[in-house]
Amino acid sequence: MTTTLFTNARLIDPEQGTDAPGWLLVEGRTIRAIGSETATPEADERVDCGGHYLAPGIVDIGVKVCEPGERHKESFRSAGLAAAAGGVTTMATRPDTLPAIDTPEALEFVARRANAAAPVNVLPMAALTKGREGREMTEIGFLMDAGAVAFTDCDHVTADTRVLSRALTYAAALGALVIAHPQEPGLSRGAAATSGKFASLRGLPAVTPMAERMGLDRDIALLEMTGARYHADQITTARALPALERARRNGLDITAGTSIHHLTLNDRDIADYRTFFKVKPPLRSEDDRQAVVTALREGLIDIISSMHTPQDEESKRLPFEEAASGAVALETLLPAALRLYHAGDLDMPTLFRALSLNPARRLGLAAGRLSPGAPADLVRFDAGRPFILHRETLRSKSKNTPFDGARLQGRVAATYVAGRPVYEAC
Repeated sequence: MTTTLFTNARLIDPEQGTDAPGWLLVEGRTIRAIGSETATPEADERVDCGGHYLAPGIVDIGVKVCEPGERHKESFRSAGLAAAAGGVTTMATRPDTLPAIDTPEALEFVARRANAAAPVNVLPMAALTKGREGREMTEIGFLMDAGAVAFTDCDHVTADTRVLSRALTYAAALGALVIAHPQEPGLSRGAAATSGKFASLRGLPAVTPMAERMGLDRDIALLEMTGARYHADQITTARALPALERARRNGLDITAGTSIHHLTLNDRDIADYRTFFKVKPPLRSEDDRQAVVTALREGLIDIISSMHTPQDEESKRLPFEEAASGAVALETLLPAALRLYHAGDLDMPTLFRALSLNPARRLGLAAGRLSPGAPADLVRFDAGRPFILHRETLRSKSKNTPFDGARLQGRVAATYVAGRPVYEAC
C-alpha cells in the first residue's frame, strides 16, 4: 500500500486534547503513525503542510441534499464538492426530501446516488414516521438493514406523543439513534423570529424561547420511559440548558447539537429583513448565543453542525415572514467556527471535538481522531488566512448563505478521504 507522510504540521487531536507540531503517516486508507520528534519515517510520498493545521475531517450531522425531488437546489455531486472544499469528510444526510426517505427502496436509491456522485463519505438518515407526518412510524428495522444511521423527522415535530413514544420504544429495542428537533409545535408554528422587543419593533411573528424548553422537556420524559438513544439536533436557548443538564445527570442516553449559525449570529442580524438570515429555529438573542457557546465549551452541548439547507432564489426573494427558512453552510462551517477560536471562546481541540470526534462517536464511526488505525479522513487548513466570502463562489447549487460579504478567517488548503485528496486549494 502507498504511504504518505505529512510533515511540518500542527496536529489537532481532539481525543487526546492536544494541539502540537508533528508528523502523521498514512498507509493506504488509514493512519499508521504520528509523532513529534524531528526524525521522520520513510514514505512513498511526502506532503509539507507548511505549518498549517492538520485535523480529523469534519463529520457533519444534518446535511440536506435535495435528491430526490429538488435536485435544482442541491445534488449529491454539488453537495459533495462543497463539503470537500469545506473540510467535511462525512455527511449524515437528512430525509426531508420530496418524497421523504421513509422506505428501504428510497434509502438504497439515495445511497447509490451518493456513492456514485459525492467525493466524501455520505451516511443517509431515514424518516422516523411515514412521510414525516407524525402519524405512523416507519419500518425502523428494515431501514437499519438498508443502511440508515439515524432516524429523524427533521423540523416536523411529532405532535402525537403516543406515536412518538411507540417509535422511541421500537428504536430503543433495536439500538437505533433518534434525532429530534425540540420545539413545541403549536407555539413555534409560523414564527420568523425569536420573541422580544426587537421582533416586536420589526413586526415579525415570533416564538418564545420557552418553546424549545417545552419540546425538550417532553422528549426527555419520553426518554425516561423508553430508554431510547436520542440526539437533539439544535439547542439554541439558555432556557433549554438546565433540562439538558438534568437529563445527563440522570443517566439518559442523550446528546445535543447546535448549528454554526446559532453559534456565530444573533437576532440583530435580521434587522434589515435579509432572508438569508432566516433559519429554523430563528436566530436567538446575544445572551442565548453566549450561553450556548459556554455550554459547548463545557461539554454540555456535544456537536456543531452546518444544518445545511439549500433554498433557491425564488423561495428566498420574498418578504421575510414568507421566505423559506434555511442556509447553506458546508463550505462556511469551518471558517465560521474559527470565529469562536479567534475570539478565544474555544481552543482547537475543543472545537474539533464538536466538529469531528463527538459526531463520529454518536454515529458509531471510527473517524474524528488522529490515532493509528483511524480512517485517514483529514483536513489541512490555514487558520489565520483572511478572506471575504462571495456567495457566487460557493460550490453549492444554492447560494443562500448569511455570510455573503462577510470577512472570515481560515481557509481549507486540502481535504483527504481515506488517504486520498478530494480537494486541494489552488
